[in-house]
Amino acid sequence: MSLYGGSRDINLIKSLNREIIGNIIEQQVGYYKPKLDETNINLYGEGINKTWIGPVLIQCLISRGKYEWKTDELGPDTKRIFEFRFLKDHLVDANVVPEVGDALLYNEDYFEVNGVDQNQFILGKDPDYSYSDSVQNFGASLSIILTAHYSRAEKLGIKQDRL
Repeated sequence: MSLYGGSRDINLIKSLNREIIGNIIEQQVGYYKPKLDETNINLYGEGINKTWIGPVLIQCLISRGKYEWKTDELGPDTKRIFEFRFLKDHLVDANVVPEVGDALLYNEDYFEVNGVDQNQFILGKDPDYSYSDSVQNFGASLSIILTAHYSRAEKLGIKQDRL
């Protein structure tokens, strides 16, 4: 049986994280989900003009990547990778399930989600996949990390409105 990482420890960590992210750091992003049933697709199954649900404001931590500029025959272009770190509880409260292809609005820039990572566990234990009964009530997965790249609003088909 594990000594640490029980439900009381997990609840303490959750409450501390909620207070730090919500009351001290206070960063929010607008989260957009594609509305698939209203998006017209072409012959290849691609949605050229997407319809979006949102934005839903969600608190998170943001890790900003460096700008990279590339110039080709079409002109200059900017590339920037961001990491958006969410608490699972904030996403559950907002009724959002993160997926590749979602869009985020931060600092009047749009970012398209490249990857979803749920691989951070308290004490390295995931109670959903325990192989013994003695550790199934210990450990937790509290966060989701999204990697996203800078994208233009015209490319995403999002009309910029006031939040």
